[in-house]
Amino acid sequence: MDIKRSGSQPSKAPPQYFTGTVRLDPIVEAPEPARVRALSVTFEPGARTDWHTHPLGQTLLVTAGAGLAQVWGEPVRAIRPGDVIWFPPGEKHWHGASPTTAMTHIAIQEALNGSTAEWLGAVTDDQYAGEVAKD
Repeated sequence: MDIKRSGSQPSKAPPQYFTGTVRLDPIVEAPEPARVRALSVTFEPGARTDWHTHPLGQTLLVTAGAGLAQVWGEPVRAIRPGDVIWFPPGEKHWHGASPTTAMTHIAIQEALNGSTAEWLGAVTDDQYAGEVAKD
């Protein structure tokens, strides 16, 4: 058993792969042969990931705020607390906060050969500001 005490793992704020202010708080990075990785990710208003894919897919659980997500070639979608979003393996996408409200989600993915994501370049301001689909 390995217990990670609350506050014992430092937050990360990597500038690469994101636009705006984003904080990553690790939840679990299980040692091999397990592959699961999970983070709590907080995006300040307007902040977002770059376009990316996951070799084994990704699940997001929105826990607070208001966010946006988009799959390449599809409309921007609003996401809110309680929503669970699944991106299949290899699906090009981005996610982040709305322009006016911060958003936090738990991101769960598995590593394949040590990698959980392939990063593909920034989401432009025009892409981010695209019309949000009516659900």
